[in-house]
Amino acid sequence: MDNKISEIFIPGPAGRLEAKYYKSKKNTSPVALVLQPHPQYGGTMNNKIVVETFHQFMENNFSVCRVNFRGVGKSDGEFDNGQGELADAAAALDWLERENFDNSQCWVSGFSFGSLIAMQLLMRRPEINRFIAISPQPNVYDFSFLSPCPTSGLMIYGKKDELVPIEYITELDKRLSAQKGIKVEFQSVNTANHFFSNNEDNLNKILNEYIKKETALY
Repeated sequence: MDNKISEIFIPGPAGRLEAKYYKSKKNTSPVALVLQPHPQYGGTMNNKIVVETFHQFMENNFSVCRVNFRGVGKSDGEFDNGQGELADAAAALDWLERENFDNSQCWVSGFSFGSLIAMQLLMRRPEINRFIAISPQPNVYDFSFLSPCPTSGLMIYGKKDELVPIEYITELDKRLSAQKGIKVEFQSVNTANHFFSNNEDNLNKILNEYIKKETALY
């Protein structure tokens, strides 16, 4: 595979957004947007989990983009407590869809704070038909806006997540699994913390299996 990842700039609501982009050679390939963790805690699009997720999509023939929110890296603007970051994610998705107007599927994924933004984007964009949320933080952010959650997806968390007490994940699982017509899978990695330190292989295996299973339906 020609691993040609381009550095690009996407026009965003607060100026240009720095992004990395890989275009699949396959026509009608699915697209995916991967979102970074919290900018105020050192999160960037080059976070290890974000990069690993990006590569899993790449290896499964997606055209995939990861983006630095406003004020991160070479992106213009400054942190906006989630509202602006959601607008940035929407601008990145617009760009990705324009570049791949014949895409067969549209996925969104995010890690930690990025998973919150991904889920908020999902609620606003009916064309998104799968999601992957890694280390969501329902104890910090209110996920009750996912009622009903519009599409099936995957939530991955570590059983040893030091930032999220397990009962919050269990509660979210209970709420989402009660919804009809969609299936949100929850997968845990027993030994993983919030950042999946030394558990990248386990994470990659889960990502790869889920992506393969859900793209085979199309």
